[in-house]
Amino acid sequence: MRGNVSENLKPFLNDVNTAIREAKLQKVEFTPDIVRANLEKLSVFIGQGPDLPFVSNSAFELNDRQIPVRIYHPAPTEHLPVILHFHGGGHMCGSIDLYDTISRKIAKRTHCIVICVEYRLAPEHPYPAGIDDCQHALIHYQQVLKKLNFNDKIFILGDSAGGAICTTLTMNSLSNPDIRIDKQILIYPSVDYTMCTDSIAENGEGFLLEQGRIIWYFQQYFQTDNLHSETVRKASPLLGRFSAEMPETLIITAGCDPLRDEGNIYLKTLKSSAVKVTHYQFDEMIHAYMLLDSLVKDECDKTYQMISDFVGDC
Repeated sequence: MRGNVSENLKPFLNDVNTAIREAKLQKVEFTPDIVRANLEKLSVFIGQGPDLPFVSNSAFELNDRQIPVRIYHPAPTEHLPVILHFHGGGHMCGSIDLYDTISRKIAKRTHCIVICVEYRLAPEHPYPAGIDDCQHALIHYQQVLKKLNFNDKIFILGDSAGGAICTTLTMNSLSNPDIRIDKQILIYPSVDYTMCTDSIAENGEGFLLEQGRIIWYFQQYFQTDNLHSETVRKASPLLGRFSAEMPETLIITAGCDPLRDEGNIYLKTLKSSAVKVTHYQFDEMIHAYMLLDSLVKDECDKTYQMISDFVGDC
């Protein structure tokens, strides 16, 4: 069923859809520069994040390169849990800078240390480069917290492609004893790269994230036009192994999102595997609504509160 979008988003979507129609008439083709610039334009809607007593850029040092991160500590004298934050953007877009406000709000509302990871992006760095970066950060996160106070709780959080990264790391944790995850938080997650759910078509036009763009994102990410290949299927967390050993999970979905159904199927599969799951769906929201805080502030505030409640007193 196609979603029924919030009145607060209709003027914004009218402008977006007009621009999309004009681009199609002019036969403008997707390029990494264009889609990255378009996502960055949403920064005007995010607003300012709270001031925090400690915000610092750092990096994981590898033999041939670095993995940049930004660390947010809301109470440097306290030993707090750690949230690894993996931003969205279709595995092609997004950055620590774009998500700075969101990382700050998560740190403030949850009273947790947040480490936002600048993982490598496609097409310059196709699958599994970004996954490798995020898995390294998860296994070695304490390396960038030297001289900072933290405790032994580790959570992972991601929206959209960041949710795909979280669920992939959770899947990998079943066979890799070095991966430890206490809880995972998924916001409109991408979990099926084969794009087989009904909402892909039902919500695939008119709601910012369109079906054609999703296909193009995934083709760049996997460097193939065949999104039903064995590689793509194996990379899809929804089609992978599930187990009661998976971490407790919070899933937040959006009713007007092409990815709505795969998030809900992931939820049901976790439950059937005896994993404890908390779920909420914002029926009138679109994909990436967390980047539109000034337009849908109540929904964003409720999302931050749910994340805080889920993390709890750790």
